[in-house]
Amino acid sequence: MSDAKKTLRLTQVKSPIGYKSDQGATLKALGLGKINRSVDQVDNECVRGMVFKVKHLVKVEEI
Repeated sequence: MSDAKKTLRLTQVKSPIGYKSDQGATLKALGLGKINRSVDQVDNECVRGMVFKVKHLVKVEEI
């Protein structure tokens, strides 16, 4: 197994408007905020939990 940490590429595909406000805050905490914007995050339990909360608003790729 390599020393490199696994990474997730998160792409926002939907607006948080019309959903609970904490879901918009979760997107901001992940570094997202505009549709089609992508960020790379370390794959850990904390990030996975945040992604699970907004899974209907983001696309997730393992890289």
